[in-house]
Amino acid sequence: MKPTLVILAAGMASRYGSMKQIDGFGPNGETIIDYSIYDAIQAGFGKVVFIIREEFAENFKAIFEPKLAGKITTEYVYQSYDLSPFGITETIERAKPWGTAHAVLAARNAVKEPFCVINADDFYSRDSYEQMAKFLTSEVNDETYSLMGFQINKTLSDYGSVSRGVCQVNDAELLTDIHERTQVYFKGSDVVYEENGVEFSLATNTPVSMNFWGFTPKVFEDSVAMFVEFALANKDNPKAEFFIPLVAEKLIKEGKAKFKVLPTDSKWFGVTYKEDKPIVQASIDALVTAGVYPSNLWK
Repeated sequence: MKPTLVILAAGMASRYGSMKQIDGFGPNGETIIDYSIYDAIQAGFGKVVFIIREEFAENFKAIFEPKLAGKITTEYVYQSYDLSPFGITETIERAKPWGTAHAVLAARNAVKEPFCVINADDFYSRDSYEQMAKFLTSEVNDETYSLMGFQINKTLSDYGSVSRGVCQVNDAELLTDIHERTQVYFKGSDVVYEENGVEFSLATNTPVSMNFWGFTPKVFEDSVAMFVEFALANKDNPKAEFFIPLVAEKLIKEGKAKFKVLPTDSKWFGVTYKEDKPIVQASIDALVTAGVYPSNLWK
């Protein structure tokens, strides 16, 4: 059974719908999401599930169906504020969506096979998809999940600080904890993070989470109960978000699952600052020149 790629794209829909050309990075305006799907197909994934906002479904289908028809199965599911599917009848006012782990739950009826979750606007590299596909076809089970671990110095911007989920990994390559560091940046060739005005050093090969996770559908069953508990506990906190690391942390602490950290030294690309965009474009151009990608991705 081929694994499935689940793409967290609910926050990207408006840009794809009305400004997709602005988000072009490849020689023919290919977006980062195009490269993610291309890499997943090459690595052996059989289906892609887009988690989007329902009002942008037709735009997404118009953009992706012509490219992907005959190459990979596609499905579209919707993240919404409706809590009735979770048995919550009271109205809870929100200032923002419920977060990444809630978004993943939108795919619970569409995914019946091992799957990975990625951000729509992150470039993860071919190696990441190949490693994840291998894990999802040979190692994954209902008690053993995974996380791609990127070297922190391969994930930073030259133009300012970023937030990173710094992983603690034991000798068995299993995740023991994730610490969210909100101000991580280069200081010369060193990597530091700032907390309460104090700088702390991090080894340049420290593994960090860039939200690239591998699961079986069992995670839906476990995280539904967690989400209901979280939503009711935060009904007066309209900005609280139910993130995937919260699910991972709870599963680990309760002994329900372990997470194998799959190390990669590949370069992660993303656009945190507007100044990052030409760097990402140049990086993709270099990969095209090197023959990693065709100049016209979907031709």
